[in-house]
Amino acid sequence: MSVRPAAVAGLFYPADRAELCDMIARELAQVDVVSPCPRALVAPHAGYIYSGPTAAYAYALLSKSPVSRVVIAGPAHRVAFRGVAVASSSAFRTPLGDVPLAADGRELAERFDCVAIDDGAHAMEHSLEVQLPFLQTVLGSFELLPLCVGAVEASELADVLESLWGDAQMLFVISSDLSHYHPYAEARRMDLTTIDRILEGQSIDHEQACGATGINAMNILAKQHGLQAQLLDYRNSGDTAGDRDRVVGYASLAFG
Repeated sequence: MSVRPAAVAGLFYPADRAELCDMIARELAQVDVVSPCPRALVAPHAGYIYSGPTAAYAYALLSKSPVSRVVIAGPAHRVAFRGVAVASSSAFRTPLGDVPLAADGRELAERFDCVAIDDGAHAMEHSLEVQLPFLQTVLGSFELLPLCVGAVEASELADVLESLWGDAQMLFVISSDLSHYHPYAEARRMDLTTIDRILEGQSIDHEQACGATGINAMNILAKQHGLQAQLLDYRNSGDTAGDRDRVVGYASLAFG
């Protein structure tokens, strides 16, 4: 079985192991953990200099977590396709080591018409990969099921996620940024409205968040399982490492 190599190390996050460890440790150290371990997270997927501080608010909650299996659903950016893509790889590699993949992917492809094995969709996709170093840092070892989300209904994705629902050792991560390339003040207004809709369990669209399908699917599951979303952190690239003329919004949320 093949190992998917890191595609965006050195681009979205440091390729050097020591530098990457130091960067993540600094971000996590800025967070005071006040919430219990969640059943699901929403976390951003930009370069760490932009969205790392916000991602840390999500992953810091896992510092004393029993989680041993992680399902990540992230939107496809590189390849256009219909449905949900799973990978045939045996592991995903980062500078921190290899993360073994769960066997569920092939079973999902056999069970659900919207799911297919498509390594091409995963090859260069960053929305899943950038979550891994944070997870490796806070969890140590875990089993991964990466879902690259193409054009699919939120209800269909929710059915796939529901089939994977387990105990407290299972974590769902929904990878998403918020608005893209609006002026700072306008972006804040848009993003805070989007966040309010998520917290209220209302649907959002892809103009509001690139991972809208995953977020909407998780809100479907939240209703079914009696979970409540909580905002952990919000900022945009104008608050971190970018200018304020054209910003990208980032939020971390927990469902518990």
